[in-house]
Amino acid sequence: MAENRLRIHASSLYYFDTVRTAGSIREAARRLNIASSAVNRQILALEAQINAPLFVRLSSGLRLTPEGEILSQHVISVLRDSERVYAAFDALKGLHSGHVEVVTLEGICHHIVPASIVSMNKRFPRLTVGISISETENVPRAVINGDAHLGLAFEVPPTSRLKRLANVSFPLGGLVRPDSPMARKKSLSISDLRDIPLILPKRNFANRVQVRNLLYDASIADRGQVEAGSVELMKQLVIRGLGMAIMTRVGSEQDLSAGRLVHIPLFANRKPITSHLGLYAREDTALPLAAEALASNIIDLMKSVSTK
Repeated sequence: MAENRLRIHASSLYYFDTVRTAGSIREAARRLNIASSAVNRQILALEAQINAPLFVRLSSGLRLTPEGEILSQHVISVLRDSERVYAAFDALKGLHSGHVEVVTLEGICHHIVPASIVSMNKRFPRLTVGISISETENVPRAVINGDAHLGLAFEVPPTSRLKRLANVSFPLGGLVRPDSPMARKKSLSISDLRDIPLILPKRNFANRVQVRNLLYDASIADRGQVEAGSVELMKQLVIRGLGMAIMTRVGSEQDLSAGRLVHIPLFANRKPITSHLGLYAREDTALPLAAEALASNIIDLMKSVSTK
C-alpha cells in the first residue's frame, strides 16, 4: 500500500516495517525514496522510546532483536488493520479498490491464480495484486510475517498463528501422454508403477515425502528417471515421452482439457491417494475487504478444479 495511506499511523512504524522486510537501512530508503539518514533517525527514535535495540547490525544486513520481534508483530497487525480501514472507506465510496499480496507455488500459477486474478479484474478493475512464487515451507512464514495477506500451497502443516480459509483435496496420480498404454486405465495402483520410468517431484514439492513413502512401502526405488522441481518441466518431460509424472492435476488443467495429457488417479489399498491444497491467512489479523474478495474467488476456483 502507498505510504501516504499509512499516515493515519506514526511514520516510524512504517519505516520500521520497511527496514524489517528490506533487511537494511539503505534498501529500505531506496524503497521509500528518501535518504538513508532519515530512515535511520526513525529507527533510532523508536529504539530510544523502548530503551532497547530493534536490530542487530551484521555484515550481511540487519536482524531483529527479541524486542524487534515483539514490535514487528504489533506493527504487522497495525498496518494490516489500516489496510482494512481504507478498504472499508473505498467500499463506502463505491471504489472497490485495494491491494492484495499472495504467496503461492509455481504449479498453482498455471490456472487457479491467473484465472482468479482475471475474474477479479473484471469485477474490480481498481484492485491490484502482487504474486510471490515460493516453496511450500516458505508460504506460512510469509503470511505470518505479514509479507502476504494470503498463502496458497499444498500440505501446509498446521500452526496456531495461521488460519486456514479453505482446504481442498486433489487426487494424486500419474500424468501420461494420451498414446500411453496406461492412459486407458481408470486408476493406478502403486504396483502399476514398478516398471514405468517415473518423473518425480523434488523436495521443493510438498508431496515429495508422500510419494517417496508410497514407493518405499511398495519396495519400488524412490528415485525416478528424473526428479524435477517444476510442474512445467515435469509436464514437458511427459509430453516428450520420457515417462509418467506423479503429481496432482493442478498445473496441468489446460493440457488435460486439450487432450495433450491424461491424469490417472493413484490408489493404495483401494483408497484414492490425495494431496491437500489450502488457502491461508494470518490468524490474529482481519483481512482487508480486497483480500477477502480475492480469497473467495480463489476458493471457488480450487473447488471447481478439484471436481473435474
